[in-house]
Amino acid sequence: MPDDSATATELSLFDRCATYTAEWASKPSFFAICVLVVVAWIPTIWALPTVDTWQLVINTVTNIITFLLVALLQNTQSRSDRAVQQKLNAIAEAMGDLMDERRRGSLTGAVGAERRIGSA
Repeated sequence: MPDDSATATELSLFDRCATYTAEWASKPSFFAICVLVVVAWIPTIWALPTVDTWQLVINTVTNIITFLLVALLQNTQSRSDRAVQQKLNAIAEAMGDLMDERRRGSLTGAVGAERRIGSA
């Protein structure tokens, strides 16, 4: 097994922020905060001049949060996918070393297939 400390690279500030956000957004406390925002918004209908303004407030807030979360969570998901693929490639290569020559070709040919095979 390779030493993780030797192969690991330091995550950038953005990657660390994305990882922290993904972990935080998956907790019940994040959901509770979202519910509290909506509950706090509901009574503001009497403080705002029109229903359109009232709806615009929650739409703007939720759109901004959604936009930022999608960007951060996609970064985390992409890094996770790459890490899983590296692990699968390492397993396939290790199994290829244990197999006879006839079967080894198809297994080692599968390594990196995600870059060669399209979605169609």
